[in-house]
Amino acid sequence: MRIRDQRDYDEPGIDLVPLIDVILVLIIFFVITTTFDVRSTLQLQLPVASAQAPPPARTLDILVNADGRYFIGEREVLRTGIEAVKQAIAEAAGDDRDQAGMLRADARTPYQAVVTAQDALAQLGFRRIAIATAPDATAQEPQP
Repeated sequence: MRIRDQRDYDEPGIDLVPLIDVILVLIIFFVITTTFDVRSTLQLQLPVASAQAPPPARTLDILVNADGRYFIGEREVLRTGIEAVKQAIAEAAGDDRDQAGMLRADARTPYQAVVTAQDALAQLGFRRIAIATAPDATAQEPQP
C-alpha cells in the first residue's frame, strides 16, 4: 500500500510584485528623461513691426520670456547673468559663429534682458543678430 503525503502541493505561479516594481521604475525613468518641447509651453507676445524680412537659413534661437528668463535652443538658462548666457550660447552654437542669432523676446520683457542677450552674442563673436517681431495687423499691404 502506498502512503501519500498529506501536504498540499504548491501550485506554480508567477510572482507579480517584482514585475510591478520593475515596471514602476521604468515608468519613473521614462517620465524623468523625457524632453518636452519648450517652445510649445513658452508663450511669447512678440513686439510689432511693419516690415518683415525672411529669417536667415541657419539661426541660433535665443528666447527671452516676459520674466527675463533665457532659453537657448531647447535649453533653459537657469541663471540670468551674462556669463551663464554666454556659456549656454557657446555650448549650443559650438564653433559656428557665422550663423545668425535669432533673438525672440517677449514684448513685455525687461529691456536689460534683451541687451544682456545681445551683449552675450556680441562678446562671443556673433555679428549677425536678428530680432523677431510679429507683423503689424494695422499696417496696409503696399499695392503694386
